[in-house]
Parts: sequence; C-alpha cells; structure tokens
Amino acid sequence: MDIFVLMKRVFDTEEKIIINNKEIDDSDAEFVLNPYDEYAVEEAVLLRDQHGGKITIVTVGDEDAEKELRTALAMGADNGVLIDNEDIAYSDSLTTAKVLSSYLKTQDYDLIIGGNVSTDNGSGQVGPSIAELLDIPQVTTITNIEIQGDTATIERDVEGDEETIEVSLPVLVTAQQGLNDPRYPSLPGIMKAKKKPIENVDLDDIDVEAEEIEAKSRVTAVFPPAKKEAGEMIEGEPEEQVKTLLSYLTTKEKILNQ
Repeated sequence: MDIFVLMKRVFDTEEKIIINNKEIDDSDAEFVLNPYDEYAVEEAVLLRDQHGGKITIVTVGDEDAEKELRTALAMGADNGVLIDNEDIAYSDSLTTAKVLSSYLKTQDYDLIIGGNVSTDNGSGQVGPSIAELLDIPQVTTITNIEIQGDTATIERDVEGDEETIEVSLPVLVTAQQGLNDPRYPSLPGIMKAKKKPIENVDLDDIDVEAEEIEAKSRVTAVFPPAKKEAGEMIEGEPEEQVKTLLSYLTTKEKILNQ
C-alpha cells in the first residue's frame, strides 16, 4: 500500500502570537508538526504495519520544514518530500492544493491522508481541494478507517454524531481528533530518521505554471479578537428575567424587533 501524508509546519500551540504592523511576527517562534497531521502520520504507520507498503510525507515549504519532516519520519514514516516554495510569491489554500496535487499526479498512491485542519489557518480546505484536483473520492473528519482489498470502510465525525462510509481506493481522507493516539518519537526512531531520505522538489520539477498557482485570496490584516466584557447577571423570578432579557435584546442590542 502506497500512502502519502500531507504535512504542515505550524506555530507551537503554546506560542504567544506577536503581531507587528498587521502581520504575525514569527521571527522568534517555535514551530512544530501540525497536531492534526500527527493523527494522519500515526494512522499511516498503523495501516502500513497492517498491510505493508510505504509512507511518504510531503509538504510545501522552505528548508526549515525539514525539522518537522524528520519528526514524522521518526514516528515511523519511510521517506519525505519537501516541495520548495521559494518561487511562490504568496500562497493560499488553493495554491498549496494545486502544488501538492501537481506533485501527487506523478505518483502512485492508494491512500492520501492529512490533518482535518491546521492549527494556524484552520481552513480545512487543502485536503478536499487536492481530492477534487486529482478527481478521487474524499472523506473528511475521519475517526476510524479499515481497509480490505480495494475498499475502505470509514467512520467520520458529523457534528457530534458518526457516519459510516464505504469507498473504493484510491481515496483522500482527513484525520479528526480521536482517530488514534499519536506516538512520541522514540530515541531509536529519531536516530533512524536522520538517515531516511528527504527528496527536495522544485516547482520546475512538477507540471505547474506560476500563473496557475497564483493565490486567489490574500490576508490584508491580522488582529487579536476583542477582549470579552464581563457578563451581566439578570436577577429576579423567571418571569421577570425573561422580561428583562427581552427588553435588553430589543432596546440595547436591537436583535429583536419592537
């Protein structure tokens, strides 16, 4: 079974986000493997150990992303691919999806798996967009997957409930929290990861034109959310509380009509 795992390098979730001139200052930030991608790597390792095959971790980024690739390799993946984004002036989710799908079109795969969302942008669009560009089935927010032959039986989270789907391979899935318990890289795993191959790929190496991956959206400003004000307690009997609340929503917040 040939498995590709989509990986992203993100801020450590413990980092304090610093904003300067309407942009995030990441000069002193610590970066990690996207936590949702950890579920994807772990599930890939479990499936590879069960069915045999090879796991390739693929990401779009600069040379700094090699650290997170090595983390995924230390968890048990076989090799990594780093697609250089130096020639991409600005990227959004669609740009990333087009670059990754252009690379994946040249590969043989049975399963593509990534995190449901990234902890920085949280759009959840890259995986589904890749599936559309590759014209293969997709199942998002999965919490269980079993593969028999060319068929995958998948359970997915649907707003607190579960849905079971049967789909033929190849398929792209995105991992939701609860799919598994990602392992910590062991010392032997870390040592082995240093010797595992990472392939560096330029945009010239894949069939994609610069104008084709031009971003369709752009972040114009970044700012922290407004501070929450203290709540207001409504006292009195239930009937009085309802009247007070209705008056508040009508006259002050103007949510309800008179």
